[in-house]
Amino acid sequence: MKLNLYIVPLFLSILFSCCENPTIDDENNQPYPLELPSHFGRNFVLPENNPTTTKGVELGRMLFYDTQLSRDHSTSCGTCHQQSLSFTDGKALAEGIHGRVGEFSSMAIVNAMWQGKFFWDGRSGSLEDQALGPIENVLEMDMTLDEVVERLQSDPKYPPIFEKAFGSGVITEENIGKAIAQFERTLISSNSKYDQYLKGSYIPTEEELLGIQLFFTHPEPSINLRGGNCGDCHLNILTSGDFKGFRGFHNNGLDDDDNLKEGLSDVTGSEFDKGKFKAPSLRNIAVTAPYMHDGRFNTLEEVLEHYNEHVKDSKTLDALIREGSNEPIFPGDPVKLHLTEKEKKAILTFLNMLTDEDFLTNPAFSDPFINE
Repeated sequence: MKLNLYIVPLFLSILFSCCENPTIDDENNQPYPLELPSHFGRNFVLPENNPTTTKGVELGRMLFYDTQLSRDHSTSCGTCHQQSLSFTDGKALAEGIHGRVGEFSSMAIVNAMWQGKFFWDGRSGSLEDQALGPIENVLEMDMTLDEVVERLQSDPKYPPIFEKAFGSGVITEENIGKAIAQFERTLISSNSKYDQYLKGSYIPTEEELLGIQLFFTHPEPSINLRGGNCGDCHLNILTSGDFKGFRGFHNNGLDDDDNLKEGLSDVTGSEFDKGKFKAPSLRNIAVTAPYMHDGRFNTLEEVLEHYNEHVKDSKTLDALIREGSNEPIFPGDPVKLHLTEKEKKAILTFLNMLTDEDFLTNPAFSDPFINE
C-alpha cells in the first residue's frame, strides 16, 4: 500500500446525479441530486432497476421511520439506526419488539453505496434485500411482508406516494425495499475533518498527521516502518472493508478456535470463513460505541488495546493481523502490534477526525414524523 494515496490532499469535489427511471412518467419525480464526492471514487452501486429519485427517497425516508413496519407498532428501522449515532443505537446487541435481543449489534448505515455486502455476516448482497430482512426477523420487527403491504395499502397517505415514486399505487414488497434502499443511498458522510483535509480546506495537527500515517501503514520492522495496521482491513479514504465479494470480511482475533462464532461461514458454508465478520466503515466511529459485531468493547481505547495486546490466535485469523507487528516476530510469539503510547494516542486522534457533524444533524436524514 502506498501511503501517499491517502494523505495527499485532493482538491476537487463534483456532483453526480442518478439516471432517470424510464418507467415513471411524473414530472414531479426527478432524479435525486446525490452529492457524490470525487475523492470517494466511482466504485459504487447504483442499480439500473432502482434509480434514486426525489419521490423514491421521500417515500423511503417515511418507511425507514414508520413503526407500522413492526408487529406491535413500536419499532422502525430508525429505532436501531439513529442519526445522531451514525445510524446505530448505542447498544451492544440490537433490541427489537418486546425487548427481544438479537445476535449482533446494529451496524452503522453510512456510505452504503460503496459497499457490496450487508450485515455482519454478509448474508445480503444488496441494499434492497437488506432493507427487508429486519422486517421479517422475529427478533427485530416480527412481521411478514404480506402484512406490511396490507397495512401500508390501507393507510391513505401511502398509495399516492407509491404512485408518484413507482408509477403504481398498488404497494408491493419489492417497492418497499427499493424505496428504503433509495433513502439509505442518500446517507453519505463526506465532510469530516479528514475529508476537509483531503480537499485542502483543513490543516491537520502534527498528531492528526501521525495518526493518518499510522492508520494506513502496515508495519515492517525489518525496515523500521511503523504502522497501526488499520488500513489493511479498513481500506482507503472510505475506511470500509473491501468492496469485492467477501474480501471485506476478516477474523480479527476476538476469539480462539474453541470460541469462534460462525460469522461468514454461515453464508458461504466454508470452514475457512469461520470467525470472519464484515469490516465496517469507520466513518463517525467515535459516536458508534459499543464496538465489534457483538458490542464487546465500550471504547475506542479498548478496541486499540485489543489489536495491540490481546489478539487471539485461531486457524482463520487474518494473515495481515497475524503478521502485523512493529517488532520482529518469531514462531510462537503472541500476536501484538507493539505500538507506543504516543502512537496509540495519534491513531485515536485520527479516528475522531472521521466524525462528520453535518451528517449527524442533516435534517434530510431525520424522522419526518417527529413534528406530526
